Formats: sequence, C-alpha cells, structure tokens
Amino acid sequence: QVQLVESGGGLVQPGGSLRLSCAASITFFSIRTMGWYRQAPGKQRELVAAFTTGGSVNYADSVKGRFTASTDNAKNTMYLQMNNLKPEDTAVYFCNVVGAVRTSMPWVNYWGQGTQVTVSS
Repeated sequence: QVQLVESGGGLVQPGGSLRLSCAASITFFSIRTMGWYRQAPGKQRELVAAFTTGGSVNYADSVKGRFTASTDNAKNTMYLQMNNLKPEDTAVYFCNVVGAVRTSMPWVNYWGQGTQVTVSS
C-alpha cells in the first residue's frame, strides 16, 4: 500500500520558518504530477507549489519568494521550506503525487495525511 507520510508542521510566530517533509513508502515507476497544497478553515484546498516535468517549481503568488519546494529522490521525499511565515499561511498542508507504481498501471492520486501549520503570535 502506497503511503505519503508528512511531518514538520507546528506552531510558529509570524516571520518564522518551518520545513515540511513528505516521504513516500515506495519508489514510483513514473510520476505525472507532484506538489504541495493547503487548506485553511472554511476555504477550498489550494495549490501551493507544483513540480514541473522540466524540474522547476511553480508557486502560488501568495508564497513566491518565501516558500521553496524540493525533492530528494534517493529518499523518495519532497520538502517544503517555508520562510517569513504569515498568519494567512495557517492551514493544513498536504503533499500530493499522481503516479503509477508499476509499468502499465494506471495513474493514481495519492495524498499525504496532512500536517497543521499555525502561524500566530
């Protein structure tokens, strides 16, 4: 069973930093899309950072210049480094992978369990 296990959330003061991790339990045969999302109370889930096939990352305007997404393929892990955090960044953060676990298998949409990030003084 494929799992995406997140860690790194918590409570931080405005201006502080956190790094989220998302470790996959397997090595995907192929990946269609992968990225980070967040969902604030009463709001829809929104895309925060999306890895492109070219190896770059697209960011939501609200986090550009403050958040950095990266991967460590050897560890099957992706990261979200969040700096200069603001109260409006408070949300549950989810990692997402749309991938296939073996050749000829269909794409499947996988989500991490979510990790709470609270930015408050």
